[in-house]
Amino acid sequence: MEKIRFTTEEKQQVQKVKLYFREELDQDIGQFDAEFLIDFFAEEVGAYFYNRGLYDAQALFQKKVDELGEAVLELEQPTDFRK
Repeated sequence: MEKIRFTTEEKQQVQKVKLYFREELDQDIGQFDAEFLIDFFAEEVGAYFYNRGLYDAQALFQKKVDELGEAVLELEQPTDFRK
């Protein structure tokens, strides 16, 4: 898997990290420290979040395939033969 990298626009969310530290932890951190923290989490636990997204997408895809299969079976016409 490729290393998780964020765009400049995505990294602008660093303000949320700084706000969280200030409001929840009563600490001020600088821009550099907040960006470093985001990069740290991306590298250390990002794959877990990425994989969870894949599992969720796979489950949704499987649900839609099942629904499609049921819809196709509903189109079946009655015959004298049984499957």
